[in-house]
Amino acid sequence: MNRDTYTDIPVKANLSGEAEIPGSKSITNRALIISALATGKSVLRNALESIDTQVARTCLEQLGIGISLNGTDYTITGNGGKFKPCNDILYVENAGTMARFLIPLLLAGQGEYTLDGNARMRQRPLKDLLESLRAGGCKLTDINGTGCLPLKITAGGFPGGRMEISGRNSSQYISALMMGAPLAQRDLEIIIQDGLVSHTYVEMTAQVMAAFGADVDMSQAGRIFIPKKRRFSPREYVIEADASSASYFFAAAAITRGRVKVKNIFRNSLQGDLKMLDVLEQMGCEVVYGADGITVQGGSLRAVDVNMNTMSDVAPTVAAVALFAEGQTRIWDAENMRIKECDRISAVCTEFRKTGAQIEELRDGFVITGNSAKTGAVFETYDDHRMAMALSLIGLRIPGVRVLDPGCTAKTFPDYFDVLFRLIASSP
Repeated sequence: MNRDTYTDIPVKANLSGEAEIPGSKSITNRALIISALATGKSVLRNALESIDTQVARTCLEQLGIGISLNGTDYTITGNGGKFKPCNDILYVENAGTMARFLIPLLLAGQGEYTLDGNARMRQRPLKDLLESLRAGGCKLTDINGTGCLPLKITAGGFPGGRMEISGRNSSQYISALMMGAPLAQRDLEIIIQDGLVSHTYVEMTAQVMAAFGADVDMSQAGRIFIPKKRRFSPREYVIEADASSASYFFAAAAITRGRVKVKNIFRNSLQGDLKMLDVLEQMGCEVVYGADGITVQGGSLRAVDVNMNTMSDVAPTVAAVALFAEGQTRIWDAENMRIKECDRISAVCTEFRKTGAQIEELRDGFVITGNSAKTGAVFETYDDHRMAMALSLIGLRIPGVRVLDPGCTAKTFPDYFDVLFRLIASSP
């Protein structure tokens, strides 16, 4: 974290206008992997260009995938999953999505691969995925014996067959297995145990796979079936705006009683985080679904009791809105926030308390007393893009908010503060 850089947030009432949001990180990452597994050229339109997607591209290029950029369009020359040997470390920074997605694919490669990341990534769990693959005979060595990176992967084929895996901690484990299905030696049957957190991301994976020609059967609860060797077909694919990134501007409208529109995102979005709009409606906002985007009109805010299991990435955003709602808001069933880029439950509580806000930390979320924040503060951001963006919203209502290390938003939204300040400057 770079504590020497910061940005001050100006107070602004009635924030109004349109916010330009980049393409979805979640969809971009899935489409990158799937395009790499196809044979031939795919073009991804409106792809996200950020640290996380740069990490994904670099790793795929190390494995022999050709990728060229033209603005926000990617052209990927897939090789059908015939990845070349790689003696260099595949370094994923703190990109948990790519770390998990690569593991089943590397099993179908050649030789040995080493996957590693930064200090925080070395703390983020992979155990459930590793245990499931090892049960199928895969050779995976967590070098430090922690169930985390660094990881040595000995290619010997992705077995497929019946694979049991816990869905309690991360849906990314299930998505990783799903996208490896075209490389599997047998039909893939995934049995999900212990429930499934963020199930909408698994549904997203299935829909992106289907767009590239895969056959994914999710008709039975807790079971996913994908036939072996049903190869992905290359295609042109348009990526919608990122719902998680859009959430900050929808929340800004709520907090300031403004009116903000985000284009290229729609009611039938693949992204579960858009369900945050249902929460904003419960809190007193008006949501308008248009032909070219979605608009939120802020209103008199009231507290809610909300299960965030399917959209934990936007829980800090909802928490920022709750600071200005009448009553006590409970945000719960989002314990996996603790294993994100930082422990977001602890971090939200620590930073909110700097403003004088009353917030109770729960195992799986927090309880926030609305209108209890009294003063500005200097906010730490924990090298976490979502903490930086969520905390910035508080400064729209409370003077004296300074956000440290604003550059950490480059992980998913490099231009976030530019977009926010342009919207502030153009508002009446």
